[in-house]
Amino acid sequence: MSLNDDLTAVQRCLGELDRALGRLELRLGSGGPELRRMRSDAGHLRESLTLLCESQPPERPRPAMVQIPDTPYDPALWRDADEEGIGSRAP
Repeated sequence: MSLNDDLTAVQRCLGELDRALGRLELRLGSGGPELRRMRSDAGHLRESLTLLCESQPPERPRPAMVQIPDTPYDPALWRDADEEGIGSRAP
């Protein structure tokens, strides 16, 4: 997993935390100090994540993967090749 993937996962989790806190507020009301503190803490986490994202250098792109087939190579590719260690074939 890349750094960007990890940061995106944390952002998704914070979004889910916000939604869960919203559901709690609907059930419990928003007047309690505990719930206000949790909202504040979630806000601090979002701010910290934003600062972390801004402080990271951009990721370098990964080189493209080359797929190598499992099928055998065409024998015609090797007709003019010398066998290593044996020498060339007689014509």
